This record gives sequence, structure tokens and C-alpha cells, in this order.
Amino acid sequence: MIDPGRLKVGYKVWLEWDGTVFGEGLFKLLQLIHKTGSISAAAREMSMSYRAAWGKIKKAEKRWNVKLVETQVGGDQGGGALLTPPALELINSYEQFQQEVSKSINKIFEQIF
Repeated sequence: MIDPGRLKVGYKVWLEWDGTVFGEGLFKLLQLIHKTGSISAAAREMSMSYRAAWGKIKKAEKRWNVKLVETQVGGDQGGGALLTPPALELINSYEQFQQEVSKSINKIFEQIF
């Protein structure tokens, strides 16, 4: 007999938009850009190259026809990156969606197991 107390539920949730996936990876990347103000710092924190991070962002922007990140070139003040209002709305909505999905899945899991 399987001990239900030792079972845990696992799942992945993502959104698809014109063939491009918005999931945990791009979500975390955008969150970290928002937190750090830097694509480089966000990429480093995710053990990803700057080029890979920028490529993910550009691919999504091109496919979705929406600007996600505004960049500022170095100079005296240093460079940086900011999320656009649509990107902020996307990460906030996705986070709320994830929380609701998690609650629902855990509730169903507990009812059945």
C-alpha cells in the first residue's frame, strides 16, 4: 500500500502566446531584472549568459509584438534595465495565476489522497 503521507504533488504551468512559452524561466528572469535593474545581474543569478537572457527577452518581444524591457546604455550613471508596464502587468498576473493554480491543485490532491 502506498503511504499517502509521503506523496507530494508536482506540476508545471505555463502560458503560450503565438508559439512562445511564458513559464517559470522567463517569469523569474523578468522578476530578477525588475529587482536588480540589470539584465546581466539577473542572468548571473540564474546561471545564464547575458546573451541567452537577452535572446529570451527579444524572442518574446518579437513574437508577442510587445516591449518587455527598456535598456539604458552605460555612461556616467551606468546602464540598466527596467520592465515596461506590460511586462510588470504580465509578471504580476502570472504570479497571481500561479498562486491560485497551486491552491487548487493542492486542494484537489488533498481531497483525493
